[in-house]
Amino acid sequence: MKRNVRAALPRTRRRRRTVAALAAATALATAVGLLAGAPAGTAAGKPRPAAPVVTRAALDPQLVAGKGARVGFLEQEAENAVTDGEVIGPDRTAYTLPSEASGRRAVKLLPGRHVEFTLPAAANAITVRYSIPDAPSGGGITAPLDVAVNGKRVRTMTLTSEYAWLYNQYPFSNDPGADLLHPDWWITECSCVPAATTPFPTIQKPFRPSHFYDEQRLLLGRTYRAGDRIRLTAPAGTTAAWTVIDLLDSELVAPPRVRLLAANVLAFGADPTGRRDSAPAIERAIAFAKRTGLDVYLPPGTFQVNRHIVVDDVTIEGAGNWHTIVKGRQVTLPRPAPDGSVHTGVGFYGRDAADGGSRNVHLSGFAIEGDVRERIDTDQVNGIGGAMSDSTIDGLHIRHTKVGLWFDGPMRNVRVTNTIVVDQIADALNFHTGVTDSLVAHNFVRNTGDDGLAMWSEATANARNTFDHNTVQSPVLANGIAIYGGTDNTVSHNLIADPVREGSALQVGSRFGAEPFTGHLWITGNTTARAGTYELNWNIGLGAIWLYALDRSIDARVEVVGDAYLDSTYNAIMLVSEWSVKDLYSIGNVHFRDIRVDGTGTSVVSARTAGGATFQNVDARNVGAVGVNNCGSFHFTPAGSEFGLTDLGGNDGGWLAAWQLPNTITCDDRPPVVPPPPPTRW
Repeated sequence: MKRNVRAALPRTRRRRRTVAALAAATALATAVGLLAGAPAGTAAGKPRPAAPVVTRAALDPQLVAGKGARVGFLEQEAENAVTDGEVIGPDRTAYTLPSEASGRRAVKLLPGRHVEFTLPAAANAITVRYSIPDAPSGGGITAPLDVAVNGKRVRTMTLTSEYAWLYNQYPFSNDPGADLLHPDWWITECSCVPAATTPFPTIQKPFRPSHFYDEQRLLLGRTYRAGDRIRLTAPAGTTAAWTVIDLLDSELVAPPRVRLLAANVLAFGADPTGRRDSAPAIERAIAFAKRTGLDVYLPPGTFQVNRHIVVDDVTIEGAGNWHTIVKGRQVTLPRPAPDGSVHTGVGFYGRDAADGGSRNVHLSGFAIEGDVRERIDTDQVNGIGGAMSDSTIDGLHIRHTKVGLWFDGPMRNVRVTNTIVVDQIADALNFHTGVTDSLVAHNFVRNTGDDGLAMWSEATANARNTFDHNTVQSPVLANGIAIYGGTDNTVSHNLIADPVREGSALQVGSRFGAEPFTGHLWITGNTTARAGTYELNWNIGLGAIWLYALDRSIDARVEVVGDAYLDSTYNAIMLVSEWSVKDLYSIGNVHFRDIRVDGTGTSVVSARTAGGATFQNVDARNVGAVGVNNCGSFHFTPAGSEFGLTDLGGNDGGWLAAWQLPNTITCDDRPPVVPPPPPTRW
């Protein structure tokens, strides 16, 4: 939804260095003393039995206790399972299969090969995150994946790459053979602007492939016990040249919820087989429920809906998001809508804020499955949209829409909880324009094509909102959690892992035309892992947390307290002002306290702006380069850097040495990267 138009490159003072592909070892000791890092299957002999290795964001769960979403599944990485396939990675280089995998490793299966997981607890359902090749001309293929339990095949899943594989520059193409979408943009690969270059440089095709992964859920038909073995096999006759398995989530799904005293959509003509359009029947049930004061009930089944269901003052409850699925096709509109949309698709929308918005909307217990395969920023093809005040959204599962939940305010008091949003073309959730007094908590996000969770204060400030105890994994583009302007907002106790390119785990950004930061911004108790990507347009590494002054200064009070930055690819903390405005804007009034930094490829703090920050009880270990990379605003004055670091004491690890204070210039634009060891308990 945000247009990622990139600004001018910052100048550099040092020769560009070649950065080797980064190692990202994630070997984890389990309670029984087994190492999770090596594949259980080896080429030397038979695969050996392995105890299940349960992780969270590919980390030892003890490292992230109390952080992230409360979920009903247990995660197992394929690289820790028994396999006769090939473990790929670790690699954090964008446009590669390992870089988009959880933990930056996965297992590649050729036809006839398998990976086998041991269930850590009773389960009757699995989710498989996977990748298979695109069709040669784009558009995806389908391929089988056999699922066996204890050696007996129970089901064959049909995998698809129809919702994966984007190419080229923003906003991307589904065509691997497409020419540059923006030949007038800077291209890192040729260090040039192609349209201004004679002769025009040859760009390798497909150019910048990305968004490789998808996931699929499967009910197994019965409950299996802890210790039972789930084997995934790419059959010998598969149409896919290879199948990559990233992870398996296993879960004990509860039986369907039944609501007898409700407006059951079946009574109004809805088709639970998904063959007929059920949108009119659902709307009739909503109208009846509002007249009678009843809730609307979506029983088990698949209900076809190919447009927006407008909701206001209504409760809609499903039988559980594994059992009730609202699924639709993307439909081309006969003419563009007033909002610029050229398509519509399945979604539950509040009324437009300009028309008063909706209130008292409560949605729970169902899945929304869209059909979005390309990014068109003007399209309203989101799972949840519009304005919904005094409303709740709980226990949904949303995939294959453009944005899972995009709220256009002004609106207030919405609570989004216990919801899973995966495989989006853009964001998972965005509070856009004047959303206030709202909560996003215990939601799980994976594989977004833009920010995982965002507050974007365009035109009207967002205020007094909280993102708390959410998990965001593997955003392909941009950030895990991003705050663009606003007043008195909070980001707390979240777990963010594996951003892939042009973003960070946490971003505080004065950009995209957002209203200024005012009051306070609290960033407290979050944990990031393997964060801080390589910014392709700037040719520099970012931080796990990134403060960015592009449109104006960031001078509201920013409190960063109790965060843990684990295995940061480049810097842990980065503060940047765009080169073109470096003498206009600055970043100040930022305060870091009680921070743990365990592993950086480069520095603990990289400052590329004027301003300053305070540091208290910021402990760091396994730092790859100089502790502070202080470039200020690149004037290199005799008085020192324009960015000052204030030591408030207790900063252990030697990273904030006295000779670097308060504003000693220690600028190295592209320091060598030293991959840190895996994080351990502090």
